[in-house]
Amino acid sequence: MHSDKQLFDRKSQLFLLVLAIVTVAVLALNILVPEGNPLHISTYTVTLLGKYLTFALLAIAVDLIWGYMGILSLGHGAFFALGGYAMGMYLMRQIGDRGVYGDPILPDFMVFLDWKELPWFWHGFDMFWFAMLMVVLVPGILAFIFGWLAFRSRVTGVYLSIITQAMTYALMLAFYRNEMGFGGNNGLTDFKDILGFSLQENSTRLTLFVLSALFLALGYIACRYIVTSKLGRVCMAIRDAEDRTRFIGYRVDKVKLWVFVFSAALAGIAGALYVPQVGIINPNEFSPLNSIELVVWVAIGGRATLYGAVIGAIAVNYAKSYFTVAMPEVWLFALGGLFVLGTLYLPKGIAGIMKRKEAVA
Repeated sequence: MHSDKQLFDRKSQLFLLVLAIVTVAVLALNILVPEGNPLHISTYTVTLLGKYLTFALLAIAVDLIWGYMGILSLGHGAFFALGGYAMGMYLMRQIGDRGVYGDPILPDFMVFLDWKELPWFWHGFDMFWFAMLMVVLVPGILAFIFGWLAFRSRVTGVYLSIITQAMTYALMLAFYRNEMGFGGNNGLTDFKDILGFSLQENSTRLTLFVLSALFLALGYIACRYIVTSKLGRVCMAIRDAEDRTRFIGYRVDKVKLWVFVFSAALAGIAGALYVPQVGIINPNEFSPLNSIELVVWVAIGGRATLYGAVIGAIAVNYAKSYFTVAMPEVWLFALGGLFVLGTLYLPKGIAGIMKRKEAVA
């Protein structure tokens, strides 16, 4: 595997162009085409597409560290969930006295659990800018602490994967506890509005969809900038021959740490965009199975391509939406089979097929 050297190579231009066209087309078909027309795209579908785009941003974050640096993280679902919880806490504070119990300060679940005052870590989340800062900082700080300990100790390979999995599992168990102050098993839900705009309004849903597309494009460009820079070449050298890279003088642990933290922050942003569109965040988002699914997305789409991760995330989640409705008992078997077949017959994923066709042409 190798990386193209240009920031905006032909595939990147094509990806960004397709993303822009799809975004504009979805908006036009929702706003301009009347309901009942076969070409009309409903607000429900727009929200579903917006959710897929947040998953695509998360897949890019995983591809950056797995495809380009060889770190198989099975815990990126945790960073995604932490970003989602930061956004969820802001949305809960916006409910105010419109909750079931009418308390202007305490969220409903705290009133129900007989909390007397707001916990210290909930302060500041009534301000949008503070919540957005936490969306990036909380996953970033956790990734920094985890990465600093793991990379300095030279934990690599399957051992690192197991530790990341253990981290997200531990967080899931912690967030299930009511005394943690995050809603326990039910999580955070019943959101009303964001920045004063109702989450049920069509315009708000469209705006969230456009923001998801915009951040996906920005995340893609930022990752392309990294992988086409000198830092990206060092990342690939670490992936292909870590000991040699260290031997010639590079601080491998620092490079890994920087990219890992950046990837975690990107996953946090994806989580923040996800929550207002689905209307809930709960401890299930920390589930180890979710983090494993992220790896499947990237493997099926194609590692070390970025756009392949986007294709994989959207294709697998579309299949998930279909199968979990049509044949819910089949989905997990289908996902497992897809991963096995992809690994055996498509080692470079869907992106590999596209490259092969280009080579033949």
